[in-house]
Amino acid sequence: MSRVETIAEGVTLYLGDCREILPTLAKFDAVVTDPPYGIGKDGQKRTTGGHGGRKAYEFKGWDKERPDPEIFSMLLQCGAKHVIWGGNYFADLFPPTGKWLVWDKGQRISQSDGELAWTSENGALRIFDLNRVALMTDGAQHPTQKPVEVMRWSIQQLNHPKTIIDPFMGSGTTGVAAVDLGLSFTGIEIDPQYFDIACRRIEAAFNAPRLFAEPTQQTQAQEAFEL
Repeated sequence: MSRVETIAEGVTLYLGDCREILPTLAKFDAVVTDPPYGIGKDGQKRTTGGHGGRKAYEFKGWDKERPDPEIFSMLLQCGAKHVIWGGNYFADLFPPTGKWLVWDKGQRISQSDGELAWTSENGALRIFDLNRVALMTDGAQHPTQKPVEVMRWSIQQLNHPKTIIDPFMGSGTTGVAAVDLGLSFTGIEIDPQYFDIACRRIEAAFNAPRLFAEPTQQTQAQEAFEL
């Protein structure tokens, strides 16, 4: 049985398996998510270094292998638009499109220089430059947590969606970005520890001033007229 937390109107979080919960939900404007890649990031040991290193995390086994293909089929069906990080690990499961997203981490060390996201959109590839040490300001609480700025930018690539879902919510970064933008958000997370973290982070973001809220259609039209 899943647990449901309503942070505010339009902001609902589910503790449970997305394979069971997604079929019970209506379709969303956009799926913005960062699923497990199956590359063993779970439970890595603590490291130190000039780029900040990484914390030690308890091994939970969620990154031993990539999710089943049926899950990606569900992701494509539950939203009109998509940003799926780690898309290079799942490219065989998605239709070809042009607008891939690149997060350039600003690092040139033994680790990857950046990460890729598949999107459902046609258009030109886009690159976002943000040094990975930005995670230190977010207080990373998940082994694969991305900076809020990256997920906010991801949402903004989808032409003003109003309702966002993240079926692999983790510590809630997509939700923080969505409420920062004044959007409705639904998140699903299977791990109780990360679910509680996500609830706290998203509630705090909702109660904070909305510095990045999307402009309304009226404001957009006025700005276009004034130009």
